Amino acid sequence: MWILVMFDLPTDTKPQRKAAGDFRNFLLDEGFERSQFSIYARFINGKEAFETRVRRIESALPSQGDVQILTLTDRQYRDIVHFSDQGRRRARENPSQLVLF
Repeated sequence: MWILVMFDLPTDTKPQRKAAGDFRNFLLDEGFERSQFSIYARFINGKEAFETRVRRIESALPSQGDVQILTLTDRQYRDIVHFSDQGRRRARENPSQLVLF
């Protein structure tokens, strides 16, 4: 299963830009990969792992902005249609195994 974190954070002031950057860095440190500028994805192993990630993300939320978290099955993630530079990109590959750090 995949977890997607989508967010729209204010960046009008220097403290807001720092908070947005800190949140992005937090997601990267948590093993997420950037799908788009404010959409990050990570492969997780089940509902328990999802709840754990949600709690960790909640503890790192900036004081302002909107953050949405959703899950996708492996098949739904694989079936995402992706266009880049006006060309259709190949379907994404799901990991063959869970990597533990």
